[in-house]
Amino acid sequence: MVDDVRSGRAAGRRPLDAGALLEQTPDGLAVIDADGRFVQANPAALSLCGLDAAHVAGAVSPFPPRDADEDGEDPGAETVTVWEAEPGPRREFAFRVSRLPGRDERIVAFRDVTESRRHQRRLAAIASAASRVAAKRSLGSTLEALAKEVLEADALAGVQILTVNATSERFQVMGTAGFSQADNFFDMLLECREAGADLRMIDAFTSRQPVVVPNRYASIMSNPAWRALKDYMRSPEWDWFASVPLMVRGEPVGILNAFFAPGQEIGRTALDFLLAMAEQAAQAVDYAALLEREREVARREERQRLARDLHDSVVQQVFSMGMQAESLSMLSGRDTVVDSAYVMRVAGELGHVSKAVLGDLRAMVTDLHPIPLDDQGLSAALDALAESTTGRTGLDVHVSITDQHHELDDLESELREDVYRMIAEALHNSVKHAQGSRVTIDLGLTGRRSQRWLTGEVSDDGCGLPAQDADLPGEEGGFGMTAMKERAGRWAGHFAVFSSPGEGTTVRFVLPLPPSLPTGLHREVLARTHDTAGTAASARENAEEP
Repeated sequence: MVDDVRSGRAAGRRPLDAGALLEQTPDGLAVIDADGRFVQANPAALSLCGLDAAHVAGAVSPFPPRDADEDGEDPGAETVTVWEAEPGPRREFAFRVSRLPGRDERIVAFRDVTESRRHQRRLAAIASAASRVAAKRSLGSTLEALAKEVLEADALAGVQILTVNATSERFQVMGTAGFSQADNFFDMLLECREAGADLRMIDAFTSRQPVVVPNRYASIMSNPAWRALKDYMRSPEWDWFASVPLMVRGEPVGILNAFFAPGQEIGRTALDFLLAMAEQAAQAVDYAALLEREREVARREERQRLARDLHDSVVQQVFSMGMQAESLSMLSGRDTVVDSAYVMRVAGELGHVSKAVLGDLRAMVTDLHPIPLDDQGLSAALDALAESTTGRTGLDVHVSITDQHHELDDLESELREDVYRMIAEALHNSVKHAQGSRVTIDLGLTGRRSQRWLTGEVSDDGCGLPAQDADLPGEEGGFGMTAMKERAGRWAGHFAVFSSPGEGTTVRFVLPLPPSLPTGLHREVLARTHDTAGTAASARENAEEP
């Protein structure tokens, strides 16, 4: 019975010939010559490679030329190759090659594995990014590597990762891949913004939602407002654009910008991958902030311990030396056997030295106390330093801060501490060596567009330095000058001392700040608040109308 059914079915159908099978198979089948050029191809192969049937013969194929050592290879082994037709998307083909007996031509069977391999790379990139975050590397190196992971996983044209400062007021580029480095990138971006260009990454940051823009490359290249950045953004060529915010506990800490190669579109899977990588980047930012807070706590605790130890031991011992010197002075005055003039001279010198050492140690104890930068800010810390110095020495210390946009306390905590230490050391030198009556401390932010500088100056009206001693040598303060130079050099800054005998001394430093761009977050929040208040007021007015 079964045989009858089978034979009936077979008898009722016309079997397909080999040519029809080749026409209908979903996999690509092609004959290529020894040079790797197409001889024939089925419809699936033409579609996969983006070729025209009329021009397939002699066209370059995705597959390599015949190798002399190919005879010893496994004909069933599958290999992957990359195909980038012009125009057309980048594709990855898994293929197998079989030789045609007695001919130099070969048969290639291949299939599109672009999405599956991309998915594998995405998973590997997420795992790699997670391991980098856990490896306690520097934030810059972590985000730079993460940008490259995103670029390679999805074969993108370019990737940027930008983070913001503590108050979310300004962007800084922390990782980039695909595009060349441009020191004036933010200057060009600001110029475009002033010309009316729409910065969609700002929208992603302020709205806390991903932004996807199709055909962004064409719109930028045709918009005169983007003139300043066209040359930079032209290569490598790209098409779609996506910007994803980096979120930490509901607040944006940066953005990830992805520039997709021509032919690529941003679907749900691609966007989910960007969101996953943005989450890893956000964790790196949060982890770096946590480490910085831990380091600051450790530094404070160490300063407190040193200050306590110095006060409980060294200061007390020096004070005792002073008391002994005074006792020696009194005894020598009543003892006729001892040369009283000699004893009085020694006692006077000992008392003078002990008082000087005591004063220096008290100043050191003050300096070793935690700097109230995080709690009060750099300006308040400098005001407190000036006030304590005036109270201790009687010197008139004046502080002038130029910070129109209140950005000083947005700077990195380590930078602010180095600035404080340089000013404190310069002030200490003025107190110790200048023999003047007034010291002026000036600190401010200067510059234009995205490039800014932090400038500081400590000037006194004292005796000045000898012409040959711009740096005080050895025990006279050379170590302090060296420390100030090292602190300025740590931030690629410039440090100089200007002085001449009888005309005072000026210590000056200029520290370049990383190029940055205003995020607009607080401006957007204020605008929304204003709009909301205006709408509510209007509603109340309308409700009150008769």
